[in-house]
Amino acid sequence: MKTEISLQNPSVVKNPQTSLSGALKGCLGSLDGACIEKLLLHCASALETNDVTLAQQIMWVLNNVASTQGDPNQRLTSWFLRALISRSSRVCPTTMNLNANSALHRRPMSVTELAGYVDLIPWHRFGFCASNSAIFKAIEGCQKVHILDFSITHCMQWPTLIDDLSKRLQKPPFLRISVPSWRPNVPPFLNMSIEEVGVRLANFAKSREVLFEFNVINQDSSLSSRENPSFHYDSLLSNLNPSMLNLRDDEALVINCQNWLRYLPDEQRGSANDDSWRDDFLRTIRGVNPRMIIVVDEDSDLGSSSLTSRITTCFNYLWIPFDALETFLPKYSNERIEYEADIGHKIENIIGFEGMQRIERLECGMKLSQRMKNGGFFSVPFDEETVGEVKVLLDEQASGWGMKKEDDMLVLTWKGHNSVYATAWVPYGFDD
Repeated sequence: MKTEISLQNPSVVKNPQTSLSGALKGCLGSLDGACIEKLLLHCASALETNDVTLAQQIMWVLNNVASTQGDPNQRLTSWFLRALISRSSRVCPTTMNLNANSALHRRPMSVTELAGYVDLIPWHRFGFCASNSAIFKAIEGCQKVHILDFSITHCMQWPTLIDDLSKRLQKPPFLRISVPSWRPNVPPFLNMSIEEVGVRLANFAKSREVLFEFNVINQDSSLSSRENPSFHYDSLLSNLNPSMLNLRDDEALVINCQNWLRYLPDEQRGSANDDSWRDDFLRTIRGVNPRMIIVVDEDSDLGSSSLTSRITTCFNYLWIPFDALETFLPKYSNERIEYEADIGHKIENIIGFEGMQRIERLECGMKLSQRMKNGGFFSVPFDEETVGEVKVLLDEQASGWGMKKEDDMLVLTWKGHNSVYATAWVPYGFDD
């Protein structure tokens, strides 16, 4: 299955005098990952210099390599090609376009489907496991706990923690979970509201005899109704105060950020002296005196303003889930197709958009650690019990998955390549 692209004159690739010959040098007959990456970079350079003809020529070659049912490189290429076509359509919309039938339409999942989705590979479960273990230790002896949850997986993390709390030797604490009403418009999507998720969590907690409360932090409608996406962030930050969060003196507060911090822009909010939304968020949550802050995210740098830099980093990072899924799911598996489509959604945003529309702005673990230290936090190492729990999780996965420690981080790896990092932090001067 190809990604269809219309070209004015595909035969130009046969002419050795065209600029395409330079892009293909050393690649003809051997379109491996390195050559595909080279073609993607040449295409990006052509688009940045408005050389539409050369961009079309390279896309034609890529279109003959890309396949949604091919090997991992071919499948990954198909999504990069889609992203480049999306970008090029804004440069010259009359000469390049996607097949009208190939638009992304991602259906919302049921809770059962979402559970299977996060279990496909340990991309999410790794962070859940490391975080829950660290939280469990941090709240030991606490009678009341409040978790402020910033994540994109619709609270899938919490049933396991609730179950663990129900089994601890002391009486389970009163557990309150608060989530913002706004989440980034990214997969996975769920076919129920966050309020319905809260009701299900409450019923599960009741079955485990854990006292439970679920709150939704609503946005300021006067801000969130504006068209400028920055108002979503302004509204969110304005609600992160003790009054709006209904913080209680007798509760231990934990902040949980799972694959979420990347969606806060790192640009300065206004004048040159202003913090970015990302730094402002960290400064704000530090001010509410949390017992622990958990940050889990994908271990890659995708926030560069350079398109070619983002393509190189993205191509050499996102092959990981494509390769991992290849090990156990057939090429026509709906589970694999849907999971990879969600990665394709991410690629299209990273490559196809700029400005505030480009919301996927990953920051690697080492850079995040420096940002946290600069923001007044110190890292908390994961203990051996947590490491053991993560190892048990990974023992149930394909043999390519592993884990390593980098400073105080835990890092999920695939065939030795960093995939996801987990970190735990405490504010300097934390007042228990």
